Amino acid sequence: MRVARGDAVALTRELVRIDSRNPSLVPGGPGENAVARTLADVLTEWGFVVEVVEVAPGRPNVVARTGRAGTRSLMFNGHVDVVGVDGMVHEPWAADERDGRIYGRGSSDMKAGVASMCAAAIRATSDGLDGEIIVTAVVDEEFESIGTRGLLERGVRADAAIVTEPTRLAIMPAHLGFVWIDVTTHGHAAHGSRWEIGVDAIRHAGLVLAELDRMDAELLPTRSHPLLGRPSIHASTIEGGTGMSTYPDRCTIRIERRTIPGESPLQVQAELEAACARVATRRSNFRGDVTVTFSQLPSDVAVDAPIVLALGDALRGAGESVNVEGMSAWTDAALLNAAGVPAICFGPGDIALAHAAEEWVSTSEIERATNVLARLASSWCGGRGSAWRS
Repeated sequence: MRVARGDAVALTRELVRIDSRNPSLVPGGPGENAVARTLADVLTEWGFVVEVVEVAPGRPNVVARTGRAGTRSLMFNGHVDVVGVDGMVHEPWAADERDGRIYGRGSSDMKAGVASMCAAAIRATSDGLDGEIIVTAVVDEEFESIGTRGLLERGVRADAAIVTEPTRLAIMPAHLGFVWIDVTTHGHAAHGSRWEIGVDAIRHAGLVLAELDRMDAELLPTRSHPLLGRPSIHASTIEGGTGMSTYPDRCTIRIERRTIPGESPLQVQAELEAACARVATRRSNFRGDVTVTFSQLPSDVAVDAPIVLALGDALRGAGESVNVEGMSAWTDAALLNAAGVPAICFGPGDIALAHAAEEWVSTSEIERATNVLARLASSWCGGRGSAWRS
């Protein structure tokens, strides 16, 4: 299907029609190859210089450039993988448009954002640019972000970046990180009647849970971020025991700790180890191991950073209100920031609809986002005209 140059709504529908479920999350998911190749073809037709680079077999990033290299640069970043569709209340790949909304898996999270950034880049370029816009459509953000990690390993950089996650057109310069931790308590297996030798690993895990409750009620509320509020902790799953008449010799609690800027995985691990140590002072036969299994850093860009101020100016220029908020979900902005590229989130759609049974995005919001992003790109990269402005 041909997509008219700079038509963000049509491109959104074209991308949503393509099943790009992440195979690391959905067994048998087709991955991003088809959607990436389609996007690359559209961007090539629009006039971008396009690379398609595999970061894993059949899982390619699309890197498209426009404008002039060597001067000021702006990256637009978005992911093209989506989560599963079980439980959805409408057809996931039809991209039906009704009542000013496009319905489908990935419509809000975040193929509308990808379409908006691509259309904005070409609209800004139509005016002539002194700088360069780098459009990066990446794989695997929903799992381990091998797409943006691969992008950075190849040395792709810019002076600033917009990650077009769904923000309802709010500027989101910061978001939470997370740490996944396993706490395994060790008991001693014995027949249920042998209380004198049995050590109950599940009951000891309960003592750890009580420490987590105390941490959540007393320690974490003492920490805060201006946009994100306080950090949090919750027990996600628990597993242990082999039978009704056996003392369990092992129990594992899997915990997620959401972190604010300034907190690190090592700090979180130390806090859980301290919680286990407190239990050990009350139970001499307690033994527990704390293991960090995965983590992603939070992201934080100052509200008066140049890219934040420039986006605010673009919003005002488009007649939009300027709202600066924090994002609760994790995004690839954290990886870009860690690599020295100031990255903030801004895009069409609502994160509350991400992964939901009903997912949709407003066509008017796609157009408004595209207009704002085009203004930003033109201003940031030294656009010399105003033909694209509505």
